[in-house]
Amino acid sequence: MTTTAGVNTASATPLPTATTESVRPPAGENRAGWFFVAPFLALYVLFLIGPVLIGLVISFFNTTTVRAGLGDWVGISNYTSVLRNSDFWASIWHSVLFTLLTTPLLIALPLLFAILASRLTRNRWFFRLAFFAPYVVPSSAVCLIFAFMYTPETGLITNAFGWVGLPAPNFLGSEWGAWFAVVLLTLWWTFGFNFILYTAAIQDISEEVYEAASIDGASPWQQIRSITVPLLAPTTGLILLLQVLASLKVFDQIYILLAGGPDQKTRPALQYIFDTGFTSYRGGYAAAATMVYFLLLVAISAGWYLVRRRQQNSVIG
Repeated sequence: MTTTAGVNTASATPLPTATTESVRPPAGENRAGWFFVAPFLALYVLFLIGPVLIGLVISFFNTTTVRAGLGDWVGISNYTSVLRNSDFWASIWHSVLFTLLTTPLLIALPLLFAILASRLTRNRWFFRLAFFAPYVVPSSAVCLIFAFMYTPETGLITNAFGWVGLPAPNFLGSEWGAWFAVVLLTLWWTFGFNFILYTAAIQDISEEVYEAASIDGASPWQQIRSITVPLLAPTTGLILLLQVLASLKVFDQIYILLAGGPDQKTRPALQYIFDTGFTSYRGGYAAAATMVYFLLLVAISAGWYLVRRRQQNSVIG
């Protein structure tokens, strides 16, 4: 006679449950983590947090860069002067215009060339190196190279218009010629960073997805449109935010190549702050302008974060 042995659930030993104490790392690991992070935190406070706090204090004083000390307390008068100054808002518009001109191109073109490079079967490394190499060139060298190419009558880019029978614009002497010049320079110089980000994201897409689509009869264009581009949406969102912030902080290429000209028609916000603080020697006013522009960039970052957070919550919900 066969019997079935029952399980005595009352006497069974309960499984251990995870508690806060059991998952908390040992105190030694916490100390080691703080030890390794300490050098970065010290540099972060010294060179980032510290200057921001100093600039905030200076913005409430009539500080000048040619006399020691903070100067006289002026309260928020520096801020009211900044907000009422038409030159300040014109410089912000120039930064925004530069962002509008460069951001779409620096998203679409790196995406296109990263997809094309990923489709190559041979010498893929050469194209990746060629596209990324200009990004490591110093801004001063890039501006000098393009200044030679924009030189009237002898410059390479100027002569290229003549080769196709078109009149060459005055790159350095007219407003829209100057914008064309600095946008073209920026595209060539910073193209590689976004290209590498897209390349890394494409490598994370499984080949099995493309193989399954190919078996189902999808053409390469259909694979790119229906698989690659949608799966790169998070990377595109990241690149969009980074590119907008980087473009709004433009300074080097416009200052070196154009000096904000002609007639301050291309002067961005950072150059306006630089000119005010180190040419007009109005340190307190320049600090107030810096704080206003800093808050603008923080607002853009926070707004983008909230939008992305809401999108993620809607997808999860």
